[in-house]
Amino acid sequence: MGKVKAAIIGSGNIGTDLMYKLQRSEFIELTAVLGIDPDSDGLKRAREAGYQTYSNGIKALAENPDLAEIVFDATSAKAHVRHAKILKDLGKMVIDLTPAAKGPFVCPPVNLGENLESENVNMITCGGQATIPIIYAINQVADVTYGEIVATISSLSAGPGTRANIDEFTVTTRKAIEKVGGADCGKAIILLNPADPPILMRDTIYCKVKNMNKEAIQKAIKDMVKKVQEYVPGYNLKQEPLFDSDQVTVFLEVTGAGDYFPSYAGNLDIMTAAAAKVAEDYARYKLEESLYGGIKKERAITNET
Repeated sequence: MGKVKAAIIGSGNIGTDLMYKLQRSEFIELTAVLGIDPDSDGLKRAREAGYQTYSNGIKALAENPDLAEIVFDATSAKAHVRHAKILKDLGKMVIDLTPAAKGPFVCPPVNLGENLESENVNMITCGGQATIPIIYAINQVADVTYGEIVATISSLSAGPGTRANIDEFTVTTRKAIEKVGGADCGKAIILLNPADPPILMRDTIYCKVKNMNKEAIQKAIKDMVKKVQEYVPGYNLKQEPLFDSDQVTVFLEVTGAGDYFPSYAGNLDIMTAAAAKVAEDYARYKLEESLYGGIKKERAITNET
């Protein structure tokens, strides 16, 4: 079926980890990595891997629009506000890994299918990708009135982009807990833990529900964990869910694949794995549309003659 060309803007931790994941893609052909620091480790690794590299950021894509059809933005929320308009004018499909939220929130096991026609999709945050599927699952069977998440990540896995986006993280994740997860009201907290050795990513989810049905909730949670594990193998329940009156508490742990950072950086892994999943499904959708749309057109012409 071929592949769809893609480029990454941002050569930091997330962009570099994403680069390694896309190397294994069946439907994505990574062509270029764009950064602003010519000496960054990400651009160095991209050059060594044989990709085109540029150190003038999005300007390189504006000057070379045929580099890619899909563009991943792994910079910062403030930068993406500027990038979004340029990429829209260029007609690119954008997967935004910052908390800028210029496009619809997307969480693969929840609402990817309904957003395959969107021109700019937002991957929320690492905490959002880890916890919103669980809140959504609980809401389907128990009606979540309040959802709160606490995402704890290793300080070493938080690069400059993550640190610059702390405020946006809390706001964007809260909104997505409500809009995608389905909670009537949401709250999000992120903690950077300086422990040495570094801890794995851990997420705690608190949900207040209207319809407490322990068996239904447990099943919904475990079914959702399996769905997330299809693209994030290191995603696991830390222990069985806890039930207390109208409250459900879920503990998650995310072990990274170790593509760029060590396995403790599950926060990087779940973001980049989710973004790669979106890109692959989008590419498959476009390739099939092109293939089968062309076949239908040929048949229609044949029938007319």
